[in-house]
Amino acid sequence: MTAEKGRSPAVEIEVDGRMVRVSNPDRVYFPAIGATKLDLVEYHLSVGDGIVRALYERPCMLHRFPEGLAGEKVHQKRIPRGAPPWLETVRLHFPRYDRYADELCVTELAAVAWAVQMSTVEFHPWNSRRGHTEMPDEWRIDLDPMPDCDFGRVRRVAAIAHEVLDEIGATGWPKTSGGRGLHIYVRIAPEHDFAEVRLAALAFAREVERRAPDEVTTTWWRKDRDPAALFVDYNQNARDHTMAAAYSVRGVPDARVSAPLRWDEIDEARPADFTIRTMPGRFAECGDLHKEIDDAVFDIAPLLEWAERDARGGAEVPPEPERT
Repeated sequence: MTAEKGRSPAVEIEVDGRMVRVSNPDRVYFPAIGATKLDLVEYHLSVGDGIVRALYERPCMLHRFPEGLAGEKVHQKRIPRGAPPWLETVRLHFPRYDRYADELCVTELAAVAWAVQMSTVEFHPWNSRRGHTEMPDEWRIDLDPMPDCDFGRVRRVAAIAHEVLDEIGATGWPKTSGGRGLHIYVRIAPEHDFAEVRLAALAFAREVERRAPDEVTTTWWRKDRDPAALFVDYNQNARDHTMAAAYSVRGVPDARVSAPLRWDEIDEARPADFTIRTMPGRFAECGDLHKEIDDAVFDIAPLLEWAERDARGGAEVPPEPERT
């Protein structure tokens, strides 16, 4: 195959019986480490079981970098025309504009490889699945550090969050955010809408704040937060708010990955330890640390009771983020 001027020849990769064509495989996406588009494809194949489990049947927004990290970042909801016929999607309604979008719905590894071929670096799935898109089955705890908050504080707050989860009988599955924070996922039954799950998440966040008032904030307005605090971001449970999936690469120079962790690793782990260069070996050794997440379903009723208690005490529910 003849390459266009300035472009490397396309290659074809077989993924579970499907052929995925990767155009311009030598394009450098991460100049700091020299990682190419083909490197990205091969990374995702190396963690295939994990990334598919994290995305399985979830509407997924794609964060694309058509020219690599140095170029423009594109947030893509709609699958483009010309996508392979075997690619699965789910139709979503966006009430702000009264529009619909057919978003990628990963059910197999070839769909992930196709998305990377389309210059996707980050995968941002919903916390609901296509069978019940308006009823989340994943409660997400986002430990989001403010600019002056160091990772030591993130670790300490994670320990408190773990303590609270244990007390209410919920199993949390931690991972690095791929940035400066940590995420903890809890599988829940798809029996509540986004507003109720966000309310439960807020009640949990306030409990963590009560236990560490000098380190944690749930303050709604960013301008009013202590710049050294850690924000427990309950808004990540609002409709159409997404976070990078487990095993998703992040659009940062060293190609960090949102990496699943064991709880006993958090005290020593550093976000920079987990990149597309180091994760394949880790995955080969440890497997998917979130493999059993679907087996530990939590009922959020205790958190909704906490929310009612907080309301009786005069606590207000902050407005929901604006929907798209």
